[in-house]
Amino acid sequence: MAHEALARPGRGTVPELLAQARRDGRLAEADVGLAVAAVRQDAEDPTSLPLHLNLSARTLAAPPSMYEGLLEALGQAGRRTRDVVLEIGPPFAPLPPGRALAGMRELTELGFRLALDGLGRGDLPLGLLVEAPIDLVKLDRTVLRGLPDDPASVAVAEALLHYTNRTGTRLVATGVETDAQLDAVRNLGVRIAQGHLLAPPTAAGPAPALLTRARPSTGAPAPCVGDFLRPATTLPESATCDEVRAVLAAADAPSGVVGVDELNRPRWSVDRTRFLVAVTGPYGHALHAKRPAARLADTPHTIEARAGAMEFLELVTDADWGRTGDDVVVVDELGRCLGVVLVTEVVRGVAEAKVEAAAALNPLTRLPGSDTIARDVARRITIGEPFVAAWLDIDGFKAVNDTAGFAAGDNLIREMGAALTELAGGLRRMRVSHVGGDDFLVVCDVDEIATVAGALLDRSWSADGLPVTVSLATLVCASGAIGSYQDVSRLLAPLKKRAKAVPGSSWVLSRPGAERVEVLRGIGTRGLRAAVG
Repeated sequence: MAHEALARPGRGTVPELLAQARRDGRLAEADVGLAVAAVRQDAEDPTSLPLHLNLSARTLAAPPSMYEGLLEALGQAGRRTRDVVLEIGPPFAPLPPGRALAGMRELTELGFRLALDGLGRGDLPLGLLVEAPIDLVKLDRTVLRGLPDDPASVAVAEALLHYTNRTGTRLVATGVETDAQLDAVRNLGVRIAQGHLLAPPTAAGPAPALLTRARPSTGAPAPCVGDFLRPATTLPESATCDEVRAVLAAADAPSGVVGVDELNRPRWSVDRTRFLVAVTGPYGHALHAKRPAARLADTPHTIEARAGAMEFLELVTDADWGRTGDDVVVVDELGRCLGVVLVTEVVRGVAEAKVEAAAALNPLTRLPGSDTIARDVARRITIGEPFVAAWLDIDGFKAVNDTAGFAAGDNLIREMGAALTELAGGLRRMRVSHVGGDDFLVVCDVDEIATVAGALLDRSWSADGLPVTVSLATLVCASGAIGSYQDVSRLLAPLKKRAKAVPGSSWVLSRPGAERVEVLRGIGTRGLRAAVG
């Protein structure tokens, strides 16, 4: 048994919402937003059943950072990714099979289980069915309507059962509405069914506010190219100028056309304005109409979907001045076309993200606030990843201000922030927040904490010549050992108090549920341990 949760927009239908989002270049954002809304609505009346959520196949082209909001929502709802099945539905055709497979593997690395939805209704390639890392296949109701009397429907169901039996996956019969259909699929050997006969859907109120989330929130990673992906208008590389002109003259004319080879790799691109000027000018039609469009095309600007937005802007800046406004073709790791991005959208998105990030930075250290740590902890908890959370504090900071002055105290905080920033630059999994005053939070992998502690505690800190000590409280969280960021915060508070009670620069360590607190550093201890087990 499982529970499938579907969010509905405040106005219109889900297909209408996704169609508009696709036109706006925000399809993945809206699609994941619907899943987030479904998780939050499901949490209002929680069950212990596994949760099924829906995603469009097009969203598989999105970078892993796009799913951070979903991971956060699942963590807040007390659900782990291994108990969540993402049902990937059509259309599959706009996305190259290789990119779809790569996207699915990224989701499984986050801990999700996957299902292919709409089999028999959509455009699922058999090659993708063969290679996809899935647990479930959902057979659409359009195939089941012929059961039990239609031989073709029976044959399709039997073939899929043979496939699932051989591959260790499971077949789900959907749209079961009558006892006769249920008996038919049961007699064929289908063991999982879904439909109004078994559990009619229940309605919850819409959650439109969750579907209009803007660019990455405060402290989120910088936007990447995949965040701005739009469908590309493509033609075979052998297309003529007349064929390109016909596409550009359509009512919803694109800003450009990409010529692709048989493997969907971009070979040329045309900009709408330059192309139409060439073919509509004097003698333009006579000179070019039946000739290959490649003669009026340019070498396409290409970039991988995972590239950062700043890398994208550097690419555009280095281009010919006459082509800085051209669409840039987004490709996968094999060079196949995934879509295009518009320069203006990326510039606007980067500007918005930088403004939002800057507003959240501490003015002294230029470090983000606690939201960054909260998101990272929630993500690690959701995917069952072990981690260490640490609270760093300057001992007797009020006395520092009272003795050396506020300016010296500010300089000390800046120095500590710079040291943490430099440290995080060398430890790719480390995250740092300045939560106010002389307090800093750190989250890192278990094997990184000894490096962090050594760098902070082996250093001699001072404020305008006045020696200063620091306290480091650490909580080692194994997979599944803690439930939320709030729990981490609650358990770190007494550890910080314990660390400050140790003379000198100190380091204490504990684990959730353990009463023992280890004093690893401080006056009277033997020094820093090499690692934390």
